[in-house]
Amino acid sequence: MSHADEWIRINQLGYLPQSVKVAVFMSDEAASVQEYALVDAFTEQEVQTFRAPQSTGAWENMKSTYRLDFSDFVQPGTYYLKAGNAVSPTFPIAADVYKGTADFLLNYLRQQRCGDNPRFDKKCHQKDAYIVYHPTKNGQHIDVRGGWHDASDYLQYTTTTANAIYQMMFAYQQNPEAFGDEYGTDGRKGANGIPDIIDEIRWGMDWLNRMNPEPGEFYNQLADDRDHVSMRLPFLDPADYGYGPGNGRPVYFCSGEKQKRGKFMNETTGVASTTGKFASCFSLGSRILKDFYPELAEQIGKKAKDAFDMGGKKPGVCQTASIVSPYIYEEDNWTDDMELAAMELYHASGEKEYLNRAVEYARREPVTPWMGADSARHYQWYPFVNLGHYHLAKVKGNSRLNQEFVRNLRAGIERTFEKAVKSPFLHGIPYIWCSNNLTVAMLTQCGLYRELTGDRKYAEMEAAMLDWLLGCNPWGTSMIIELPLHGDYPSESHAALLLHKGYGQPTGGLVDGPVYNSIFKGLRGVHLNGLPGLPGEKYEAVQPHTMVYHDVVNDYSTNEPTMDGTASLTYYLSLMEVEGMKQGQLSKDLNRYVDGGIVGTNPGKKVISLVFTSDDKIDGEEKIIRVLDKNKIKGSFFFTGNFFRRFPAVVKRLLEKQHYVGSHSDKHLLYMPWENRDSLLVSRAEFENDLLNSYREMSKLGINYQDAPLFMPPYEYYNRTIAAWSKGLGLRVVNYTPGTLSNADYTTPDMGKSYRSSKEIYEHLLAMEKKEGLNGAILLVHFGTDPKRTDKFYDTYLNKLIQTLKRKGYQFQTIAEAVAE
Repeated sequence: MSHADEWIRINQLGYLPQSVKVAVFMSDEAASVQEYALVDAFTEQEVQTFRAPQSTGAWENMKSTYRLDFSDFVQPGTYYLKAGNAVSPTFPIAADVYKGTADFLLNYLRQQRCGDNPRFDKKCHQKDAYIVYHPTKNGQHIDVRGGWHDASDYLQYTTTTANAIYQMMFAYQQNPEAFGDEYGTDGRKGANGIPDIIDEIRWGMDWLNRMNPEPGEFYNQLADDRDHVSMRLPFLDPADYGYGPGNGRPVYFCSGEKQKRGKFMNETTGVASTTGKFASCFSLGSRILKDFYPELAEQIGKKAKDAFDMGGKKPGVCQTASIVSPYIYEEDNWTDDMELAAMELYHASGEKEYLNRAVEYARREPVTPWMGADSARHYQWYPFVNLGHYHLAKVKGNSRLNQEFVRNLRAGIERTFEKAVKSPFLHGIPYIWCSNNLTVAMLTQCGLYRELTGDRKYAEMEAAMLDWLLGCNPWGTSMIIELPLHGDYPSESHAALLLHKGYGQPTGGLVDGPVYNSIFKGLRGVHLNGLPGLPGEKYEAVQPHTMVYHDVVNDYSTNEPTMDGTASLTYYLSLMEVEGMKQGQLSKDLNRYVDGGIVGTNPGKKVISLVFTSDDKIDGEEKIIRVLDKNKIKGSFFFTGNFFRRFPAVVKRLLEKQHYVGSHSDKHLLYMPWENRDSLLVSRAEFENDLLNSYREMSKLGINYQDAPLFMPPYEYYNRTIAAWSKGLGLRVVNYTPGTLSNADYTTPDMGKSYRSSKEIYEHLLAMEKKEGLNGAILLVHFGTDPKRTDKFYDTYLNKLIQTLKRKGYQFQTIAEAVAE
């Protein structure tokens, strides 16, 4: 929401309670903001008023900007900000706002898989590849299938793939508790006992292993810009590299000599920038993958030293190649790659010689050169963050070395900070191609520096950069596709699947981000036409003078998701999830989800939750309460606003007995048509107004929304959008466990084959328990049913079921207790 010329930009995902929390007010007319208020979205009450916000003056095309700091407010809940004539979107303050976000990014990595793609359930590029630039093997075939497509084209590069692999390994190494298991090795749905990020690391590492088939033989790139023939799906790739359409692609040998760059030649001077990346990935990968994929771990572990030695023999950069256009990765530094490789070999072997080599390389580039700069060429200083410096700052038993590299890390941050203070968004990143990747790099460096030193001088800038990626930017949009799904995010990213009906969004991808206007105007083939039926450019009113971002499919400079940028964000989002777990004393989430809603609790515990729903019926009241009392069980009851208005005495009775009481909506709306679960019958505003109304009815009966954050949708029918809208209000969707059948206790004989008798439901549950167990099951029983159903499950079978399951060792908990386990 915004006034015509005033806006408040926020982190749309929300904020941890104990965190820096700053929104940005901006106006295209002169405005004087003397105070701003934080409002509870459920009660509409102002919970705190703040005075004298920090004025950051005129900026770009905005005549007034302010930073609205509300960091001191730590009470969990759902809020919005008011300042001047502007009102922000709602946002939660909660310990779990970052839960699952690092894993969410992996959706994009799985979609980018080459060879066997789980998103499309099809194979692609099965004939890769034919060697080029090798002194003796030109034209020979080598099997280099696998890996990830680099972005929305289908090229693959060792430099970006290796960095993506390393960044994900680092994220897992630092924050393993943040990662879950919902997918198998092949990237398809279904847990395999291995964290999903490990499966993704393994997928990339297998390709990297193939790109180094023999000692001394390293490959730098698969395919080239002849790929750019159309926006097509990978399994329909007709690109012809001289071997026939779709009949194999070239793979470029690391020759250490200049290779083609359009009409010219690139600036390759050696191989160390590539082989150093091989070495660091192979060395750390051999340790990370050892417990999960031991055979691959052993293979790559044996290759790490050779890769490092090759970099020593041929120092210098190994740039990528192009045939048609001048666009390549213009990497200009290599000592950072050799530094990181040496550190990982030191960690693996303990040999001091590797530590000495690491220090030698590190001192040749104390600060990554883009930090504090106004510009740089495309991927000139890559990787964008030097994690070798972090490792040197942690070397045990050498405080002087530690201090030296802490200073180097701080110097890069300080240079960025000096530029950031000139912006109301505290964003000091150069707006070159892939500026969001630079933002992630600086975010990572700030987080690691804070960990090493405890120094919070840059904490506000650190928070601002994360907020920038999640909506606190001039455009008010997240830069991550569908994160959060309830917010504004790139909906027309430069991705081929958007042009092909039925394939949806490139979920989880981090888009390139804003570029200088001068860069945008100089690029080939970009324009602002939208998808068919969509308007195209939508940020004209807030587009700054010097930089641009466009959510249109034909802007590959600002709106194309990239594989390496997305992978690089796994560290920081996992860090935030772990920090949230500490703040909220949360354990690892072991609940089971479908479409974003909890449908089962911890499968490792013999715990069952009984849930009861009703809109307008109470005929089960006496018998259900009596059975729960008799068995000393606390149940969970989800009622509509209709129910709360009509039966307040029933609700008070349940509360007195300390049962959980939550919302089932206000008017018992049907959110989606029965025949199409992926569509909607309500707008977000209609959904939110209805749900908030139910909580207002609950508050009249003494139920605060903070005490009832679990919401069961009406008809127990929802989709991922409904779950996301709920999360945007700080609520979590829960539903019955699929297949349990107790939810069919409402059926009546006139429904024919859909009718289920109480005996049938009871016997089905026992059979299910015998076959697969009911650990973590959420069993739904209706609080009342149609008079046409005379066989009420709660008359006899509810008590019988409870006693039978108790004898089998099951315990019963409220849904709130079970979800928290």
